[in-house]
Amino acid sequence: MTEPKNPRCGHVAVIGAPNAGKSTLVNALVGQKVAIVSPKAQTTRVRLMGVAMEGETQIILVDTPGIFAPNRRLDRAMVAAAWEGAQEADLILAVVDGRAGAGPKVEKVFGTLKDRPERKWLLLNKVDIAAKDKLLSLTQKLMDMCEFERILYISAETGEAIAELKAAVAAEMPEGDWHYPEDQISDATERLMAAEITREQLYLQLHDELPYASTVETEKYVEREDGSLELYQQIFVERESQRAIILGKGGSRIKSIGATAREEIAKSMGVKVHLYLHVKVKPNWDEDRDVYRDMGLDWVE
Repeated sequence: MTEPKNPRCGHVAVIGAPNAGKSTLVNALVGQKVAIVSPKAQTTRVRLMGVAMEGETQIILVDTPGIFAPNRRLDRAMVAAAWEGAQEADLILAVVDGRAGAGPKVEKVFGTLKDRPERKWLLLNKVDIAAKDKLLSLTQKLMDMCEFERILYISAETGEAIAELKAAVAAEMPEGDWHYPEDQISDATERLMAAEITREQLYLQLHDELPYASTVETEKYVEREDGSLELYQQIFVERESQRAIILGKGGSRIKSIGATAREEIAKSMGVKVHLYLHVKVKPNWDEDRDVYRDMGLDWVE
């Protein structure tokens, strides 16, 4: 690791309502994919750290699950993980979908955020598709809900103002040694990242056909002598009808999911990947403590 002369390092929590674009923002700041993205809300379930470099500054980005009104145990665990990620952060980036505006979900987030002691910046995201004439009134409404040190207008999808945001965040990080090697982009294990990539394909390829009642676990992770990886993953669903959706006619859908996931995992890992998927019906999988442990979530009563 190159030893910088004047190192800086700090933690930045990325907070917001579901589908605000938090994971896309983290990926854009890191410069590589570290968090899965899909058009479906509540895609992020675990609290993942992305590591972004800006000169001699290391920015540790905590990509948190979207904050919403929790119903199930899994929902409560995800929301708890989101707020835990904000604890004692050097800076909180509150991301709001500039097109969707300030609805009940945003109001819920800001209702808690306003009382937190951490420094806070407001990011109006998706400004490339937002109505420009409404952004100023939206900004004022959000500022009335919570006090922010700074307001920035960005598009994580197109990269608009991301370089300026990254430089501004880096300038606010405290002096201190880096926590990770210069070439490390995430704290997630390869087993978890592989499972997340496959779960992303479930969302992208099945759209609204499959509800959120599914999860993916990497059960076996083997490094072959030729340097390639052999991965065995279980896709858990709650009902047989959901299993049939994932398999598709003659197994066509699971083959497509597996092929694309394998390519994405290989790109992420930098090695050839052999991926084997199995779909298993497991009613109430979200009441299994082992599932929470594998996802890095706390068991919430």
